[in-house]
Amino acid sequence: MRDKLMIGRMIPTGSRIHGLDPRAKIAAMLLFTAALILSDGWLPVVALAVLAAVVLAATRIPLKTYLRAMRPLRWLMLFVFLFQWFGGTGAGNADEAVWAWTFGPVALTSSGLSEALLAVSRMALLIVFTALLTFTTAPSMLSRGVEGLIKPLARRGTGAERFSLMMRLALRFIPALLEEAQTILKAQAARGTDYEEMNLREKARLLLSLLVPVTVGAFRRAEELTTSLEARGYRIGAPRTAYRGLAWHSADTWFTLLFALLPIAALALRLTV
Repeated sequence: MRDKLMIGRMIPTGSRIHGLDPRAKIAAMLLFTAALILSDGWLPVVALAVLAAVVLAATRIPLKTYLRAMRPLRWLMLFVFLFQWFGGTGAGNADEAVWAWTFGPVALTSSGLSEALLAVSRMALLIVFTALLTFTTAPSMLSRGVEGLIKPLARRGTGAERFSLMMRLALRFIPALLEEAQTILKAQAARGTDYEEMNLREKARLLLSLLVPVTVGAFRRAEELTTSLEARGYRIGAPRTAYRGLAWHSADTWFTLLFALLPIAALALRLTV
């Protein structure tokens, strides 16, 4: 199950994107998201897709790996597509559509299909670029990058460190909890439980039965982690050094400036059209 988990996994390839400062990559992801939100129409979305494809190729990570990152959200993407096509703003623009099919109260138009595909394309680009951030950055460096970005904005000195610790623990706990769930499933299979012969209702009941032991295991791991941190004298706000320091280089500046132009260009194009 851990092999199928793509969240929080780094895939080292030695590319230049891997060597960038995590703060630059986080800022680039936020700017890319802002550009996606401001994009109105296929032209800016296609331009963002081309730029994303170039950055993806620069990571030297196979494309199928990014496609695997979208698999857990494929049903949500299908729901967004159908909802946008059947109930979106373009569904009722039959006068502006190239073709339109009407089935009682439901109207399917070419403009509605275009808007549905555009919404799914935006969602796919957002998922892929978020996966790029996690694939090229170690979880510890990712949390330190977030801490470095929000530390100047935090009113209290320990707010950024608390958030960074919470993020780091969450990334560590996700694969651990999934591994524990897999252990429980194997134990039930050893006792004669056959998952292939179960119907959908029985599988749903089985998943509910996993909720209690996994939750208990999560609380047990949290208590052990708390004891371990206290035994090592860890304290929020205490002065400490880092094994690997964050260093900002000129490549990080150019990388961030490149993505800073995206929302500006998207907003300018939206205002001129």
